[in-house]
Amino acid sequence: MRAAVYDPYLDTGGGGERYILTFACALIKNGWKVDLQWKDKKTLPWLEERLGMDLSGINIVDNISRGAGYDLIFWISDGSIPLLFAKKNILHFQTPFKDVGGKSIFNKLKLLRVNNIICNSQYTKSFIDKEYSVNSAVLYPPVSLSKNTTKVEKEKIIIYVGRYSRLQQAKGQEVLIEVFKDLCKKGLKNWRLVLIGGSNVGAGDIVSNLKKTAQGYPIDVLENLPYKEVIKFYEKASLYWSASGYGIDEQSEPARVEHFGITVVEAMTHGAVPVVVKKGGHGEIIVDGQDGLLWENTEELITKTQELIIDERRLKQIANKAREKAKKFSEEEFEKNLFRYIK
Repeated sequence: MRAAVYDPYLDTGGGGERYILTFACALIKNGWKVDLQWKDKKTLPWLEERLGMDLSGINIVDNISRGAGYDLIFWISDGSIPLLFAKKNILHFQTPFKDVGGKSIFNKLKLLRVNNIICNSQYTKSFIDKEYSVNSAVLYPPVSLSKNTTKVEKEKIIIYVGRYSRLQQAKGQEVLIEVFKDLCKKGLKNWRLVLIGGSNVGAGDIVSNLKKTAQGYPIDVLENLPYKEVIKFYEKASLYWSASGYGIDEQSEPARVEHFGITVVEAMTHGAVPVVVKKGGHGEIIVDGQDGLLWENTEELITKTQELIIDERRLKQIANKAREKAKKFSEEEFEKNLFRYIK
């Protein structure tokens, strides 16, 4: 069986790329041959290091001809609807597109060729279904669960992992820096904030500006770390913060908030307690007060963080529940649910 895969954002190396590459690897594991359309073959080794994945079974080709001659095609949409020609055509949305002419007669005709439409979250689905007049399915992104059997001692570290980019989402790193500085002024001692992200696409002067803002405080702004290094920070971190989408109106600008939040789950699997803004897909991951905390304004972020820092017993309880919750988004669960749409 032959499958074709298309991702227009492959060189960003983010959570969406982990999604589609895990899809490809699941097919290969089950005997499929997989072609991935991309011009630069050097991108695959870079992604292996960036995401910590074995991608040796994937074949890079210049053109998959929109699925012609293939048994299956898995295509990530950039908002447009492609005309696909595989025996089975799956269209995937990772972004909650709005006001892109989704209901045009041409789109309706092209959608007749699509067997399944899959979204990465209920949040994304709510906008896609309305924009294109469809009834999509939800297949949550996969996360590689912690396989480290050696207990790593937690340190006084707050971590955030997210791309440095002005292209789409408001990741909110500057908000986290200001809140952490405020906490330090209120007496927080011996804690460190660590921001990690890729700066390959659309970063501009974001990183340098963040470093300037962080000067004089125990804040690290790190970029383009290999995944194995990111894992080390997850293992050591006690808390995971996110302000992605903070201050954004979800209804008018849905694409600028977190569509799901895969790094939140990555942190949870390593026992870093998430304290994240109540926006986008975050509410599908966390039950507030049980396996993480949700906040709506920076005063709440400060208060909830302080409460966890003071109450170590509660911090450990939530960390254990977070680890357990993360199993819902494992690669095994992803693969099991994936084949429901392929058979």
